[in-house]
Amino acid sequence: MNHELTREEIQRRFDEINARPAVTLTPEEAASLAEAEAVNDGTLVSLEEFKRSLEGYSGRLVLRIPRSLHRDLKEQAAAEGVSLNQYMLYKLSK
Repeated sequence: MNHELTREEIQRRFDEINARPAVTLTPEEAASLAEAEAVNDGTLVSLEEFKRSLEGYSGRLVLRIPRSLHRDLKEQAAAEGVSLNQYMLYKLSK
């Protein structure tokens, strides 16, 4: 069903949204937001420039680790309900 909104309906919805109480961030969320804002220096680059900056990086990394560590990581990933790749990406990004 394709229903186009009238200007009045749009304004009413914006008014409802704006009338909602402000969301209070937890200390962890506030710290995370502050960290993200600190990283953002406001520099804008085009998509093409960004793609060029990644040339030469495949996104693949081969790493040999002890079997016991492999087992432990795979078990931890399973306990979190994610793939080993997702779990490793999470751990490496921390």
